[in-house]
Amino acid sequence: MSQLPNSPTDPTPLSKFAQFVISAVPGRTVGVLQASLDVAAWMLAVLVAAFLRLEFSLKGVGATDIVVLCGFVVIIQTGGGLLMGLYRQRWRFGSIDEVSAMTFTAGVTTCSLFTVNALVSPRLVPLSSIIVGGFVGLVGMAAIRYGWRLLFELARRPDAGSAKRTIVVGAGDSGSELVRRMLTNPASQYLPVAMLDDDPGKARHEVSRVRVVGTTLEMGDVADRVNARVLLIAIPSASPEDLTRLSLLAGDAGLEVKVLPPLNELLGEVPGEQHIRDLSEADLMGRHEIETDVAAISGYLTGKRVLVTGAGGSIGSELCRQIARFDPSELMMLDRDESALHSLQMSIEGKALLDSPNLLLADIRDAAHLRRLFNDRKPQVVFHAAALKHLSLLEMHPGEGLKSNVWGTQNVLDAAEASGVDRFVNISTDKAANPSSVLGYSKRLAERLTAHKSQTTAHGIYVSVRFGNVLGSRGSMLPAFKEMIAKGGPVTVTHPDVTRFFMTIPEAVQLVVQAGAIGRPGEVMILDMGEPVKIDEVARRLIQAARRRDVSVVYTGLRPGEKMHEELFGDGEVDDRPIHPKVSHTPVPPISPADLVTIDPASSPATLISQLLDACAFAEQPR
Repeated sequence: MSQLPNSPTDPTPLSKFAQFVISAVPGRTVGVLQASLDVAAWMLAVLVAAFLRLEFSLKGVGATDIVVLCGFVVIIQTGGGLLMGLYRQRWRFGSIDEVSAMTFTAGVTTCSLFTVNALVSPRLVPLSSIIVGGFVGLVGMAAIRYGWRLLFELARRPDAGSAKRTIVVGAGDSGSELVRRMLTNPASQYLPVAMLDDDPGKARHEVSRVRVVGTTLEMGDVADRVNARVLLIAIPSASPEDLTRLSLLAGDAGLEVKVLPPLNELLGEVPGEQHIRDLSEADLMGRHEIETDVAAISGYLTGKRVLVTGAGGSIGSELCRQIARFDPSELMMLDRDESALHSLQMSIEGKALLDSPNLLLADIRDAAHLRRLFNDRKPQVVFHAAALKHLSLLEMHPGEGLKSNVWGTQNVLDAAEASGVDRFVNISTDKAANPSSVLGYSKRLAERLTAHKSQTTAHGIYVSVRFGNVLGSRGSMLPAFKEMIAKGGPVTVTHPDVTRFFMTIPEAVQLVVQAGAIGRPGEVMILDMGEPVKIDEVARRLIQAARRRDVSVVYTGLRPGEKMHEELFGDGEVDDRPIHPKVSHTPVPPISPADLVTIDPASSPATLISQLLDACAFAEQPR
C-alpha cells in the first residue's frame, strides 16, 4: 500500500533547504533580516493598497512620493519594532507574546503613516491606502514569521533515517504536546507520522502537519500505509483494559508498544520524550508505582555500616542496589545461596570474583555463626529480608517455616541486639494479617518477636514492614503466568474471584528504606497499595498481550491455607498515617521467644500448624 500523502516527516529537499537556510544565517543577523523583511512587507502592502484604491494604476502617485513614503515606513516600522523588542529574538516565532508585539507595532506604524500622510499636501497616497495597507502589512509580517517558524521546525525534525516511524494514539493534550516536542527535537528516537483517536470530534485534528488518520480499529491498515514501527499510547488515563486491547492490536500490526506513565506519575509535568517507556505488566494490571521521597529520608544510611539478610533474593538484591546509591561506609550482603551472591555482586560491582569482604555466606538458622559475624562487623542498620515464602510448600513442610521465619528471625534479632544495631527493619507480608497459612503464621510471629525486641532492648529501633505480592519477584505470579503462556498453556488460576494486592519491587524497597527512617519502635508499617487485583483478569490480559488466543485459563481451586482475598490489616489493627499519606503505622503485640520454645518442628504437619496458630492467637491484642 502507498504511504499517506504529504507526510511532513518524510525526508524532502525542503527539509534540507531549511537546514541550509538556518545554518547560513548567523544568529546575530536574524533580527536585522527580520526587520528588513517586515519593512519590505509594509512597502509592498501600501503599494498594493494604493494600486487597488486607484483602480489598478499608480499614475496618481509620483516616484518621489513613493520614496518618501518608503522612508517613513523604514523609520516608523523599524523604530516601533525595536521599541517593542520585536527584533531582539526575545520570543519564540509565532508565540502569543510575539504576535502581541507585532500587532502593536503594526498599529503604531499604521497610525503614524496615516497622520503623516494626512498632514502633507498633496498626500503621498490616498488615506484609505494606509488603512488597508496596515492590515495587509500585518498579514505580511505574520506570514514572514510563519515562514521562519516553518523553516526552524523543518530544520529541527528528527532524522528520518534513524528515528523510528511512530503512530501516536491519543490526540488530546498529552498526545498533541508530545508530537510537537518530538518533531522539534533532532535527536528524537521517534518520528510521528500519524495519529489515531476514537473520538469522532478529533477526526480532522492535526498537530504540526501530523494528522489524525483514523481510529484504533484501523491501526493495522494505517501502520502499513505509513510504514510505522512503533505505537505510542499517549493517553495517561488509559485503563488496563484499553492498554491490553491496544497492545493486542499493535501486536497484530507488528508494532512495538510504548506508553506514557499515568497522570499520578507525571506529577503535573508536561509529557515529553523522557517519559516514554515500555508497556509493563504493572500497566496491564492497573498497578502504578507510588513514589516515596527516599532521597529525603535515606540519610541514616550514608556513612553507616548496613547489613542485609537474604541479600540474594528479589527484594534483598534490589534493596542492596538501592542502598549502594546512598554511600554507606559498608554494605554487607548476607545469604546462604552462593549463586545468588554471585549474581548480586555482578549487578552492583560489574564483576563477581566472590572475594569481597562485603559478601557474607551464612544461614540465619545458625545462631552462633550469626552472632560472630555481627560482633565482628558491627552493623549499624539491618534489613532482615531472609525468609521462606512459598505458601504451598510451607504447608507441606511447616517445620522449615518455623526454623527459618520464626527462629531464624529471632537469631538475627539477638545478634543485632548483642552488637548494638541502631535500626532494625524486619520485612513481612500481608499474609501476616489475620493469618491462615504456615507462611502467614510464621511471618506474624516474626513481627511480634520484632515488637518484643523493641521493648526489651536498651538500644536501637526495631520495626517491621508489611506489603503484598511483589511484581516480578522470583517465583511470583507474573513470571509463572508468562512461562505458562510461553509453553502454550493452560494458565492455572486457583479461583475466578480470587484477588491479591500487588506492588512493584522498587515500591517495596522504597517502603523498606522509608520504614527504617520513620518507623517507631514495635510498629508494623503498611503501604497503601490501592485496590486489590483480580488474578483471573490479570491472567487473561497477559494472554491477550502475548497474542496467544489458543491459551486457556484453568481453575485449580484454593490451596490449603490460601485466602480468597488477602488483607492488609488484621482484626484490631489501626490504620494510622501520622507521617506519610501512603504509609500506615500500626502497633504489634509482642510475644516472648520463651513462649515459642515448646513448639516442636519435628511434629506432624497438622500438629505443628495447630501449634503455630495457637502461638499467633496468644495475647494477640495490643497491650
